[in-house]
Amino acid sequence: MTRTGIGIRTAQTLAEREVGQIHVYDGEGKGKSQAALGVVLRAIGLGIHSQQTNRVLLLRFLKGPERVYDEDAAIAALQQGFPHLIDQVRTGRAEYFSQDEITTFDQQEALRGWNVAKGAIASGLYSIIVLDELNPVLALGLLSIEEVVETLQNKPQPLEVIITGRGAPQPLLDLCDLHSEITPHTAKDGAVEGIEIYTGAGKGKSTSALGKALLAIGRGIDHDQSHRVLLVQWLKGGTGYTEDAAIAALKASYPGLIDHVRCGRDAIVWRGQQQPADYQEAERGWQMAKDAIASGNYQTIILDELNPTIDLELLPAKPIVETLSQKPDDTQVIITGRCFHRHPYFDLASVYSEMVCHKHYAYQGVELRRGVDY
Repeated sequence: MTRTGIGIRTAQTLAEREVGQIHVYDGEGKGKSQAALGVVLRAIGLGIHSQQTNRVLLLRFLKGPERVYDEDAAIAALQQGFPHLIDQVRTGRAEYFSQDEITTFDQQEALRGWNVAKGAIASGLYSIIVLDELNPVLALGLLSIEEVVETLQNKPQPLEVIITGRGAPQPLLDLCDLHSEITPHTAKDGAVEGIEIYTGAGKGKSTSALGKALLAIGRGIDHDQSHRVLLVQWLKGGTGYTEDAAIAALKASYPGLIDHVRCGRDAIVWRGQQQPADYQEAERGWQMAKDAIASGNYQTIILDELNPTIDLELLPAKPIVETLSQKPDDTQVIITGRCFHRHPYFDLASVYSEMVCHKHYAYQGVELRRGVDY
């Protein structure tokens, strides 16, 4: 029987596939590089769990070493936690430039990065290659779109390629297997700094949250080890969810910096079929989250799948608004999950990104893979 509504799907019983996919994350919203790093963490965790070697190359265009970027600390956490699995190459200058400001150096740096990418793709040594900010490189005309598309068409089958940045060209969108556009929503008057919401039907919500967890841990490494993270997950009481291995890998590498709480039954919750246990579990998770927010003991608190929990009326929105309005200034709260309605606490978000799904290989009959797919 076909059902419609909100639910959480796991990939625990689906077969592993042999063909890696090409992901494109573009759009004006925040969360593209974060989502890529979250997918990387999932894949590393899955490899450790299954005793495989999932090696990753992070190739970052237009991000010269003279500037500090948001994801630097997250990558530092990845490299320290999994030093034998992460390689990073940075190319380009540190400042922004337009098409009429392109220099010979910019062209040389783009070509250097692409030559590294081509060698890595052909080598078969990597499970995942992230081509961060490749989209604007192509939009600026620094590389041949035709050559990039041809190279990606002939990549080794198991290789997963993740491409980020604004302005993805149409030939790349035609080629890719997954396309999530991250669109921003303007912050409302009275928005609270440090509250971020990731919603929408596209891929990238929970992975952006995992990227934020990495960022917080990385900042703790760089400073005083006090950047603790709490991850509360609703509607995920069973096992076999795509982020399980990623969370396990983080806890193994940084046991003192991350706490994890799961709430819910091992079943999809459908509107109109809520059970008493669903309400009890939702409330249990919220009480833990509420106390953690008020305590100030955590730098980052991730409320994963809170949005559909509110949509399903398992929790009221008013107490959430009250708690978020009074959160400590240095506590960051990340809220994820698709939903049908804009809930009242959305107005408090200083960052509100919607993941719009334009293309997903699952719709073409491709089976989902644990550790990479949602």
